[in-house]
Amino acid sequence: MNISTTPKHRIEEVVLHVTDKQGNPIKNKELRFKQTNHKFLFGCGAFDIQLYANKDEIEKKKSEDLTHMPNFDINFVKERVDKWFDVFNYGTLPFYWGFFEPKEGSPLTQDRMNTAKYMKERGAVAKGHPLCWHTCCADWLMDYDNDTIFKKQIERIHRDVTDFKGTIDMWDVINEVVIMPIFDKYDNAITRICKDKGRVGLVKEVFAAAKESNPDGIFLINDFNLSTNYEILIDGCLNAGVPINAIGLQTHQHQGYMGEEKLREVLKRYEHFGLPLHFTENTLISGDLMPDYIVDLNDWQVDEWPSTPEGEARQAKEWEEMYRILYDHPLVEAVTGWDFADGAWLNAPSGLIKKDNTLKPAYHKLKSMIKDEWWTDITVKTDDNGNVLVSGVRGEYELVDGDSVANITLSKGMEKNLHIEL
Repeated sequence: MNISTTPKHRIEEVVLHVTDKQGNPIKNKELRFKQTNHKFLFGCGAFDIQLYANKDEIEKKKSEDLTHMPNFDINFVKERVDKWFDVFNYGTLPFYWGFFEPKEGSPLTQDRMNTAKYMKERGAVAKGHPLCWHTCCADWLMDYDNDTIFKKQIERIHRDVTDFKGTIDMWDVINEVVIMPIFDKYDNAITRICKDKGRVGLVKEVFAAAKESNPDGIFLINDFNLSTNYEILIDGCLNAGVPINAIGLQTHQHQGYMGEEKLREVLKRYEHFGLPLHFTENTLISGDLMPDYIVDLNDWQVDEWPSTPEGEARQAKEWEEMYRILYDHPLVEAVTGWDFADGAWLNAPSGLIKKDNTLKPAYHKLKSMIKDEWWTDITVKTDDNGNVLVSGVRGEYELVDGDSVANITLSKGMEKNLHIEL
C-alpha cells in the first residue's frame, strides 16, 4: 500500500492480540497480514461472466439469447472472466425486463442466479440492473391497461428481489426517471405508468416494493441526466420518504472525458444529499470520439470503431484521474466501468481489454492501483505480549502464520482491539 496516495478515510488501524488455540500469546513472531478483498466496490459490467457461469447450458443449447459470440469458445471466455476477477470485486448483472422475461411467466432466473452465485464464490458483489426502466421493457406488457401494467411491475419487483435475496442484495431499482415520462422514441409500458403516477409517485411505489421484499437490501436510483432536474427529482423523492440507499450517477463519455473540473462539480452537487454515491455506468473511449452533434448516444451506429495506440494511452490517463478523484471522495462507495471488453455497447472501443482479450494500458493502470497501490500485504511482528498494530485499507484480510490462517475485516467504526486466534 502506498500510504501517501491512499486517502486516510479509506484506512483503518487496529491492535491485534494474537494467541494460539490455548489462549497463549504468540510473542515476537513475524506474521503475514494479507488483504484478500476491498470494502470499496471496484466494479465493471459482468455480462461476460454470465457466459462462463452458464457454460454447460450454453454448450447444450448454443442459445443466442445468452451469448453474442457466434462461435462460443469456453477457454476464451474463461480467460476473459479470469482477467475480470484479477481486478474487480463488483459487477452489474442485466435484469432488463424484455430480455430477462421475454415470455411472460418465464424469467431467466436460473441463468442470473448461476452467475450471481459464481461471482459470490469468487469474492465479488453482484448488483441487479434494473428493476424498472422504460427501455428494454417487456413487449408483452403492452397487451394490458395501465393499472395492470403497474400491478405487474410491482409483482416483478417482489418476485425478483425475493428470489435473489442473499445472493443479490443490491439493485438499481429504477433507471433514468428524469426522461421516463417524456420519452417519445417509441411507446412503452413504463413511460405510460410514469405519466400516470408522476416521477416521484412511481419511484416511491417501486422502492417500497423492493424494501418490503428485502428490508436489508441496498437500493439505488440511477440516471444519466446529471442536471439540476435529477437533483430536484432526488430531493422530491427524499421529501416523500423514499428509502434511497445510494445515488447512481452515470457518465457514458463516448464524446470525451468530462475532466477534473466537471467531475468535481458533479460531486459537489450530489454530495449535499449526504447519501453514498455510486458511479454506476462509466465509459471512456480508446479510439476516435463520437461526434459532438450526436444527442442520443444510441443514434451513433457504426460497423467498425477501432481502438488506437493514442486512444489507449489517453483512456488509461483518464481512467486513472477519474479513479483517483472518486476514490478520494468520502461519499463515493462504488465505481463501475460499463464495458469490460471492446465492442459491446455501440460497438465502441470502451473496454479495458480488446475483443481478442488483449489487455489495454487502462487495465494495467487500474489493476496497479486497486491491487498494489491501494492494497495491503505486509509482514508484521507481535510484541512480548502478542500484540501487533496493523494498518490497511478497509476490506477483508488473512493473518497468516505458516499453515494457520485467521480472517479479519477492517471496517469503518470497528472495535480497535481484536483478539485473534491462530
